[in-house]
Amino acid sequence: MTSDISGIDPSVPPSGAGCVECDEAGGWWFHLRRCAQCGHIGCCDSSPAQHASAHYKATGHPLMRSFEPGEEWFWNFATGQMYEAGPELAPPVSHPADQPAPGPAGRVPADWARTLRG
Repeated sequence: MTSDISGIDPSVPPSGAGCVECDEAGGWWFHLRRCAQCGHIGCCDSSPAQHASAHYKATGHPLMRSFEPGEEWFWNFATGQMYEAGPELAPPVSHPADQPAPGPAGRVPADWARTLRG
């Protein structure tokens, strides 16, 4: 995978430290994903709200990168293909290391594992 692939803009920073929609609604997430085209941070498909997938469906932006510390993989929603690595994106490349997963702190229900999808 190279930075000249359509759907990747390495200059765009992430939209924040957490899922945009979950933060607005007071929700929580399991893991975070970053749109490689516009920087939108959404929650993964195991999260209750699945905002990263919803972002792809609403915008057509097919490529996202894990926004978890230490993870560099990309996922293509259009093809279902995973890439172990890809181009560097604008920092930060993950949510803050002290932010728990699931997160954010204080909004995760005690029975969170029972509510995961997939």
